[in-house]
Amino acid sequence: MVPILISAAELHAVLPTVRVLDVRWTLAVPDGRPAYLEGHVPGAVYVDLDSELARHGAPEDGRHPLPDPADLQESARGWGLDDGDTAVVYDGGGNLAAARTWWLLRDAGVADVRLLDGALPAWTAAGYPLATGPEHPARGSVTLRPRRSAVLDIDSAARFPDGGVLLDARAGERYRGETEPVDPRAGHIPGAVSAPTSDNLAGDGTFLPVDRLRERFTALGVSADRPVAAYCGSGVTAAHTVVALTLAGFEPALYPGSWSQWANHPDRPAATGQAPA
Repeated sequence: MVPILISAAELHAVLPTVRVLDVRWTLAVPDGRPAYLEGHVPGAVYVDLDSELARHGAPEDGRHPLPDPADLQESARGWGLDDGDTAVVYDGGGNLAAARTWWLLRDAGVADVRLLDGALPAWTAAGYPLATGPEHPARGSVTLRPRRSAVLDIDSAARFPDGGVLLDARAGERYRGETEPVDPRAGHIPGAVSAPTSDNLAGDGTFLPVDRLRERFTALGVSADRPVAAYCGSGVTAAHTVVALTLAGFEPALYPGSWSQWANHPDRPAATGQAPA
């Protein structure tokens, strides 16, 4: 199995031979380009999450629907990606946004995609240099074939808790319906289990060891004989939980529409409180 994570030291050792992608994005600061220009891993190409890793649809589609396959391929070629390349992805901290790129490229058939464990802070903490300004890679020729991974639509997400474990990767207060800063309704999909994305990480922003991830998900009801899937607010950070589940040895599905799609369908019920139902 191709490794999922790469350490700062490992990346530094192979830097000239891999394609590095900088996906700095947060809900509060969606445009990460200024921070990228101020300092990034040498050779890293900036990836715009909102315009390159999602398409813009109706509210009923959610805030970050999966990009059109042809558009994603065009973007990936613009990043300089060729068939057979190893891609290393990171963001400004925790890899909550970078995981979206990992999932999309793996789904599209790129065999070797890795997350810089600890993201950019791990690189700088190791004392490695940063480059400034834009990068201009030669245009790549990669061929992508998306839709290889398990994906839920809104109807299959509604049914999923009947026979599987549906994990809600948002903060606990959003799951419980105590607050909803972005989407039109508060609460969670009935039957979903609260599993905040932040609990996948250690204090330094690296992923927890595999055994601790497995313990975490097992305590939430995940097991080898039950299907598991994840959603979040708009399908971005849920990919991070997909990464963590994969590290722990499970085979998760992703609900890309997530709560932002569900909440825009008034006919879909919303549960509140700590209980799944």
